Amino acid sequence: MGTITRRAMLQALAGQALGVGAAHGQPGRHQPPKPLSPDAITHDWPSFLGPTHDAVSTETHLSRTLPPPRVWELEKGTGYTSPAIAGDRLVFFHRVGDREVVECLHPETGESRWQFRYATAYRDRYGYNNGPRSSPVIDRERVYTLGAEGKLHCFELTTGDGVWSRDLRVEYDVQQDFFGTASTPLAENGLLIVVVGAPGGPCVVAFDGATGREVWRAGEWGPSYASPVPATLHGERRVLVFAGGESTPPTGGLLSIDPADGEIDFAFPFRSRTYESVNASCPVVFDDTVFISASYRTGGALVRVRPDFTPEVVWTTQGFALHFNTAIHKDGYLYGFDGRNQGDASLACIDASDGRVVWREAPQWTETFEQAGRQRQATMGTGRGSLLAVDGQFLAIGELGHLLWLDLTPDGYREVSRAWFAAARESWTLPVLSRGLLYVVQNSRDLLTGASPRLLCYDLRA
Repeated sequence: MGTITRRAMLQALAGQALGVGAAHGQPGRHQPPKPLSPDAITHDWPSFLGPTHDAVSTETHLSRTLPPPRVWELEKGTGYTSPAIAGDRLVFFHRVGDREVVECLHPETGESRWQFRYATAYRDRYGYNNGPRSSPVIDRERVYTLGAEGKLHCFELTTGDGVWSRDLRVEYDVQQDFFGTASTPLAENGLLIVVVGAPGGPCVVAFDGATGREVWRAGEWGPSYASPVPATLHGERRVLVFAGGESTPPTGGLLSIDPADGEIDFAFPFRSRTYESVNASCPVVFDDTVFISASYRTGGALVRVRPDFTPEVVWTTQGFALHFNTAIHKDGYLYGFDGRNQGDASLACIDASDGRVVWREAPQWTETFEQAGRQRQATMGTGRGSLLAVDGQFLAIGELGHLLWLDLTPDGYREVSRAWFAAARESWTLPVLSRGLLYVVQNSRDLLTGASPRLLCYDLRA
């Protein structure tokens, strides 16, 4: 049995095997999910980062056995989005050929409800895939999507009928950012709040969710890859925006905005001095403080919002610089994957009171697989993973296609179970959990089986 490095394994497998899996638009069904436990707590997943916008789930009675049973799968096109789920509707957004595609499916069967396609000519400047980055948003009877070129659509959730649309790139003279339009909008009290990032402003625009009419605009900073996060600070509703994409000179940082009228409480500059950089990790709000973090030699900062809504820096650190994953706050500690590149990434625990790194691990293990008729081994790891806090522990997805249950505490890191759902690069999309079913997105071809990119539904019901 030969042993090779992770990099060599991925390079060797890059052209191997023929494609398998369900055709576009035709879900492959495997087995129905188990019944839910009568004691299970469940929820919808209406937007990126879940119902509470912090990648923390309240679902219970979940199996720790990996790999879990597969319920259905759908071959997908390009993109990095996650699905949104409300009731018996799942909405998924991807690109097939020269069309961005909005699909509504049944969450338990993958059966198609409706579909809408429109033309796109987006090309990624750096050679990543050309699909959408912004995930769908469901708000009661409507669903919203924002494409890689800034085309904003509103649909009736039940029927798929178009309600309104706007072309943000044309209307606000928005230039293509480093990686296209990527921030997921926020549905808040009848408004759809969008990080537009127009040159010289507006940075943020609120649209009437029912009509698409502009209600207010705010800020002058450039576009962002982080999504707006709602919060209640000192008893008042606010929206936190971590802005900063392509701009010369490089500008960006944290905005605190009153969603009622778009008034900005404060603009706290926090961004890499490097021009080609992004703010992609979403703000984390707890105890009237906001944690923000970015890679490209930027680090992290905890900002306290005073009662008069002015900012105060509690601490900064260079030891917790998150590239695109959003940190999880639990019991006074922050957990997340630090590092800009796959090779320098690590899982870390930070004391939220002072920014001290409590521990740091680079999860690794030996993976056995077959190549050219021979059993081979490679050292694998999570790389720049993403975390979902749920049922007293954490679900993690590694960027090379691994799914893990982890027990993370201030005392350290412990792997509970692990499975390789696909030998696929760019597994950067946070998994979605709703009613005991886990939805995992495979963004590139499986290097072992040749399976095309897919949306996979797994049964986590205990």
